[in-house]
Amino acid sequence: MLKQRLITALILLPLALYCVFGLALEWFAAVITVVMIGAAWEWSPIMGLKRPLSRVLYTLSVGLALAGLQWWIPLSQIWQAEQLHPVYFWLLIAGGGWWAIATLLVLNYPGSRRLWSRTRSIVGVFGYLTLIPAAAGMFAVRSLNYTTEPLFGGFVLLFILLLVWAADVGAYFAGVRYGRNKLMPAVSPGKTMEGLCGGVALAFVVMMVVAQWIQVPAADYSGFYFTGLLTVVVSVFGDLTESMFKRCAGVKDSGALLPGHGGLLDRIDSLTAALPVFTLAYLWLLL
Repeated sequence: MLKQRLITALILLPLALYCVFGLALEWFAAVITVVMIGAAWEWSPIMGLKRPLSRVLYTLSVGLALAGLQWWIPLSQIWQAEQLHPVYFWLLIAGGGWWAIATLLVLNYPGSRRLWSRTRSIVGVFGYLTLIPAAAGMFAVRSLNYTTEPLFGGFVLLFILLLVWAADVGAYFAGVRYGRNKLMPAVSPGKTMEGLCGGVALAFVVMMVVAQWIQVPAADYSGFYFTGLLTVVVSVFGDLTESMFKRCAGVKDSGALLPGHGGLLDRIDSLTAALPVFTLAYLWLLL
């Protein structure tokens, strides 16, 4: 399993970096839209949809929502005079609110299951709140200062990716080596408190390196580290939230597209939580 994970990661890493830095903004948004459409297809059985037509309709609804967003608000108009477009702002607020609710659902599982497990439409709405604000956050971050510094948003997005990857890698190896105490056994039996600490610690190292590399002003330290740590913690609950829904649906992996990693949704679950929360924190604390 570890060998498969490493091989897949080595293939995905250069592809991800090329998409972030090598594609024009419009093509980047098109790729992200395709990824979210694939994730929506994988979400549909989690919400209990079995028939191909039902799955296709749900998937199309996500794709049309993202296409409509890009048509309604061109990517070049997401930021105006360092102000985020109101539609994007409220999409991110919806995403941030959803992840606050999702965190409570995870912390109260399995008791919270009775609130949503019997109604497909509720889990479908959760899917919209997971995928659409995440895409909006991705578009907003990548388009930061695009007209004056085309790569600036790419480096900010890379910082988010590094935090999430560090949290994932640190949790995996710390959990394998030191894991004794289960984090949320009812939701994800494999995750441990030691793994969580290892992930946060490695992500904090990434933050310190980046802070020194870009010379974050001392006055911005608190906002910088708070934004980073909040992003890491929320990313953990993004992973746990998907695990909770999969467990209720009797699904082990969201798909089999990525050997050793499962499906697209399995690979981006942490990011779907990290992106809207980071973007809001960046907007309020660092911009």
